Amino acid sequence: MTNTPKGFSRRGVLKTGLAGILATGVSPLIFSKTSWAQEFCNAPTGDSVTLGFVMPLTGAYADEGADQQRAFMLAVEHLNGEGDGGLIPHFSSKTLKGGILGKKVAYVTGDDQTKPDAGRDTARRMIERDGATMISGCSSSGVAIAEQALCQEMGVIYMAGLTHSNDTTGKDKKRYGFRHFFNAYQSGVALGPILGEAYGKDRVAYHLTADYTWGWTQEESMIKATEALGWKTLPPVRTPVNAGDFSQYLTPVLNSGADVLILNHYGFDGVNSLTQAVQFGMKDKQVNGKNFELVLPLVSDLMAKGAGEAMKGVYGTGNWDWQLTDEASKAFTKSFGAKYGQPPSQIAHTSYVQTLLYADACERAGTFYPPEVIKALEDFDFDGMGNGPTTYRGSDHQCFKEVYAVRGKDNPANAFDLLEVVATASKESVTYDPAIFGGELGPDTPAMC
Repeated sequence: MTNTPKGFSRRGVLKTGLAGILATGVSPLIFSKTSWAQEFCNAPTGDSVTLGFVMPLTGAYADEGADQQRAFMLAVEHLNGEGDGGLIPHFSSKTLKGGILGKKVAYVTGDDQTKPDAGRDTARRMIERDGATMISGCSSSGVAIAEQALCQEMGVIYMAGLTHSNDTTGKDKKRYGFRHFFNAYQSGVALGPILGEAYGKDRVAYHLTADYTWGWTQEESMIKATEALGWKTLPPVRTPVNAGDFSQYLTPVLNSGADVLILNHYGFDGVNSLTQAVQFGMKDKQVNGKNFELVLPLVSDLMAKGAGEAMKGVYGTGNWDWQLTDEASKAFTKSFGAKYGQPPSQIAHTSYVQTLLYADACERAGTFYPPEVIKALEDFDFDGMGNGPTTYRGSDHQCFKEVYAVRGKDNPANAFDLLEVVATASKESVTYDPAIFGGELGPDTPAMC
């Protein structure tokens, strides 16, 4: 139902227009931002607003999901004015002052099982049963794309968690979906020059690739980056998510003539494939007169911890690192560490930031009405969230900021000191023409009750 003044049908209002209403002496509050609250499903009407957090608490990316959940809880605590505020005092936008638009933040959580269908079903229940006004989560691009498509259908904002496929803000982009995390193309831009300096330009690469949207675009981006160096690429091999035992895929590498193995795997799959490759003796081999090398293009502290010794000297890329020295990163690491007894991972950081960005957009828009929240997020420039100056590009809803090339430390100082940032790709260097990935954002039509 709309807040139409007594004696006026909505159809009549549309026909008469503002001038006609003014002539009656009735205040045109139906055009104010506050009136939009009743013009879409899930508009919060009580003293709280519900957010939905869907994470991989089981499956190949469960470690990531557990840290993601910690971050979401911390973000809600800080939004409600509790704790030390985390990143809020450092955020360049100064709208967040307790709750969202005067409402206390509530939340529901669920397990996507690292499966697109499970993630989509869980998100649907949160929207239909719990009245969630925003969905966030995922550590799998396949899950992110499925949930994003659902949110587009249902007119609910989707603030993606860890999704690295080019497709998320490329061919599968949606008006209702937003991504703070970087993508595979940007990993290639950041990592390619580092690999060229470290390993030279005369290399033969073999790819083992997770067989879904993220793996495909990661493989494509790394091939493009390394072939630009002069590297040759052998036919890639695709592996199922949650494979566990990679021995059948690693054995052919030994006789392939490759001198670099690129593992387009993440989570437990990345840990297992890297660890098993080392167990196969690949770090000790020489091929083509060169030391055999391993590359893990997308890596996290959680993976480095799982891989242990195998991670030492291995290059990859990251969206954020808890040892960055800017004031915002230090504040978030301190806040997260005080609560959980460990530093935050990159998925914890991006999940926390996405929650704050949604809340801030509602505050700046002055409403929960999704089309206005979308406008507030599009082409939004901000700072103080740990990645330096950042832009949420309106044309594809991809964030642009610095990207970090990282390497497994040879001599960690402690159990959490596992990765070091060896190079930083500037925001400008990883910015690209959105047309290269295609796709259409679609309409911003809200769901109507």
